[in-house]
Amino acid sequence: MMNFRRLSGNKPGKTVYVSFRLPYYTHWGQSLLVCGSEPVLGSWDVKKGLLLKPVHRGDELICYYVVNDDRKVLRWEAGKKRKLVLPEVIEHGEVVELHDLWQTGSEALPFTSAFKNVIFRGTWTLDIERPLGIIQNTLNTEDSVIVHFKICCPNIEKDTSVYVIGHPLKLGRWKVQDGLKLDYAGESIWQADCVMQKDDFPMRYPFKYVKCGRNGRLSVETGFRELSMDDSNGPPKYIFVSDGMLKEPPWRGAGVAIPMFSIRTEADLGVGEFLDLKLLVDWAVDSGFHLIQLLPVNDTSVHRMWWDSYPYSSLSVFALHPLYLRVQALSSNIPEEVKQEILKAKDKLDGKDVDYEATMATKLSIAKKIFYLEKDLILNSTAFQKFFSENEDWLKPYAAFCFLRDFFETSDRSEWGRFSLYSKDKLDKLVSKDSTHYDIICFHYYIQYHLHLQLLEAAEYARKNRVVLKGDLPIGVDRNSVDTWVYPNLFRMNTSTGAPPDYFDKNGQNWGFPTYNWEEMSKDNYAWWRARLSQMAKYFTAYRIDHILGFFRIWELPEHAMTGLVGKFRPSIPLSQEEIEREGIWDFDRLSRPYIRQKFLQDKFGTSWTFIASNFLNEYQKQRYEFKEDCNTEKKIASKLRSCAEGSLLSESEDKIRLDLFALLQNIVLIRDPEDAKKFYPRFNLEDTSSFKDLDDHSKNVLKRLYYDYYFHRQEDLWRHNALKTLPVLLNSSDMLACGEDLGLIPSCVHPVMQELGLIGLRIQRMPSEPGLEFGIPSQYGYMTVCAPSCHDCSTMRAWWEEDEERRRRFFKTVVRSDELPPSQCVPEVAEFIIQQHVEAPSMWAIFPLQDLLALKKEYTTRPAAEETINDPTNPKHYWRYRVHVTLESLLKDKELKTTIGELVHCSGRAYPLVGETEAVIPEKQHATAIHEKSPSAVQLNGAP
Repeated sequence: MMNFRRLSGNKPGKTVYVSFRLPYYTHWGQSLLVCGSEPVLGSWDVKKGLLLKPVHRGDELICYYVVNDDRKVLRWEAGKKRKLVLPEVIEHGEVVELHDLWQTGSEALPFTSAFKNVIFRGTWTLDIERPLGIIQNTLNTEDSVIVHFKICCPNIEKDTSVYVIGHPLKLGRWKVQDGLKLDYAGESIWQADCVMQKDDFPMRYPFKYVKCGRNGRLSVETGFRELSMDDSNGPPKYIFVSDGMLKEPPWRGAGVAIPMFSIRTEADLGVGEFLDLKLLVDWAVDSGFHLIQLLPVNDTSVHRMWWDSYPYSSLSVFALHPLYLRVQALSSNIPEEVKQEILKAKDKLDGKDVDYEATMATKLSIAKKIFYLEKDLILNSTAFQKFFSENEDWLKPYAAFCFLRDFFETSDRSEWGRFSLYSKDKLDKLVSKDSTHYDIICFHYYIQYHLHLQLLEAAEYARKNRVVLKGDLPIGVDRNSVDTWVYPNLFRMNTSTGAPPDYFDKNGQNWGFPTYNWEEMSKDNYAWWRARLSQMAKYFTAYRIDHILGFFRIWELPEHAMTGLVGKFRPSIPLSQEEIEREGIWDFDRLSRPYIRQKFLQDKFGTSWTFIASNFLNEYQKQRYEFKEDCNTEKKIASKLRSCAEGSLLSESEDKIRLDLFALLQNIVLIRDPEDAKKFYPRFNLEDTSSFKDLDDHSKNVLKRLYYDYYFHRQEDLWRHNALKTLPVLLNSSDMLACGEDLGLIPSCVHPVMQELGLIGLRIQRMPSEPGLEFGIPSQYGYMTVCAPSCHDCSTMRAWWEEDEERRRRFFKTVVRSDELPPSQCVPEVAEFIIQQHVEAPSMWAIFPLQDLLALKKEYTTRPAAEETINDPTNPKHYWRYRVHVTLESLLKDKELKTTIGELVHCSGRAYPLVGETEAVIPEKQHATAIHEKSPSAVQLNGAP
């Protein structure tokens, strides 16, 4: 408990002395500071805030901060700013005590649309019984004090009351029927006040809140709270107890994950469609799932070929993908010949996998025929005009880009002549009603309008059925996208985004996206990001932040790189030449240039080494080589090798030679900064290079120490500060529930920041974040996590089980705790064991790829397991085309599978979707009305520690 002082407000009128009390453990050199909207609290200037001092009468917002001696903010409260309401009945000169609790990010989760508008939907329609700031009681004696209780209870069913009970007589002597009943004040806040005598405060008194539902069913919060009074600054007349969240067993739910394109129904045209989500919602509800998770659904039509199946390479971060359009729903007056065309296309496209190119071509062709039949009717309608006016800022550039892409037959705008550079004037002429191609522009408007209507219909259906629809926010955009065309200043176009070596790929990944120019984005308070999140929130109530590490730092590669190995983090603090020289190392050319000796060439290329040397290398010292100018980057090597391979008799394959040449190019220890020749970055895994192994022991020891410092120590404060600048902007741009994909090489600053901001992390059992473990332990996961047995970036549970016999045995011994020989196939019993582990985990969400759930029934495992994998992260040109081999209609009829899944979810204590007026499943009725607990226990406040 921090010491507090009192100070009078400086406005004329009443003066009220307010003491702030906040339990919080600080470290040496830290102080707690309160800052608020009024001048007496610093007018939101932390430097002028007060160290838990005063406030005056009236309404104002406040927030607590942790600061050091220089008042530099070290931490601030998450969630909404508090509103302090001091009633008019408080007399001049009186003392008020405010008992507060520090707000964590997780306490704001019930106010996200996923909970507020979907899961806890009924709570938010209650009638207000008494607004905040209204005190019902009056002081009756000199020794009396009014205690005002306030609690947030976002999860409450119809006809439920809230009580506060405790030892004092006014709190019922622990009897619920005699306790203090609270009134609803709106926004899930319940409040009540009572008059107590100061003699009731000789010591700390425990108390707790209770929910009393229909038929007297009780839900008593876990643990104890304490009520006390400190009169060292004068006895208070009013005590305002702001108790945060009701302490309930944390809410836990389950969900299913499937890419939009993978869904199969009897009505689809070769690929999953937005309206198919309604059937998936029905199946989710029947199976006990509260959530459906999708991959990105933005338009990716950059190349107009199957490469565009990659859902993370957005053509536009605002436009929806035409692939997911249901052409049958475009009009109620489709001509008979078009209907027959749709039926024929349906038979032709109903394959094992998605035929991306044929499906796109067919849908756009059919949609165009319907468009020309009714374009005037649609484009002049009130509904379309409203859609257009709300979206024209991105819709016009998108339509113009699509027209130019098709006209020039490329998305590479450098080939667009005068249109290569975007301008508002050029855009207005392109989309002008007087232009000869105006119908083509309007066709793109038309497609986006219907996609909007169809996804919105599915999203509203999900909300109505209390199912959270979870979208995906890709970390990057394609370098040939609408966004880089319109906002080139927001991107570093001479760089490429990727990931350092990790579980997915030992050579790192190169996604090809340009990195963000965060400095430029900050100038308008990240308006592009805010607009992007606002657009997503029209359809989704939760979202996954792809590669959340990118908001701390991104793995940046030069634009000419093809692999992801030789990169650096942006931002990061490089090694300076002076810093390295102080350690006794001076030969920077030796360390930063490819280290190529004749012996390496002979070992790698055998008898072909002379051909390689003469075509790709120069001998600048005896038996020492460097790459020629025309092949000194990975892209140049690939290009030259193609031309050499066509006219040579090389004994090795082109792919192997290319990788071997790349390895020579990557055989460096330090990466020289292209913008400052006196700054360097340690190459990832530098100890694995022959360049490092040939160094003297002193140089090796120095470079190992500098490497460790660069990757694991010196950047932490910088990366934490970077994330706390950008992530709050995203989180405050919408009311969606945010989850972060935090797999890979995790800096130590990441999880504390995520916890502080209320971001939910991801746990995959085969990729444990704990050092020294081969398999994660779901029973030990934290509450603020999503747990899953697999994800779209790795093999399915069934394929993983069958890939490696020795690993399978280790899993059976250490996780199943059996010395028996495990089955070679992932039989339903194995699938059920793994899924049960996850549904019983403490994680807020257990989300299962649909393929993993189908493994619970033998008849759904006839397809080879490897074919169910959605993505191969090691292959930058992977074809994303997996389709579930069973229709949703069939799954809806499969009572056995739904029952199996439902029992797993129900027995784990996870919540079920409640549709209509159905009452929640409440634990066994507590008949006793007197509650006695010996000692408080560690609890979570709706998930907040």
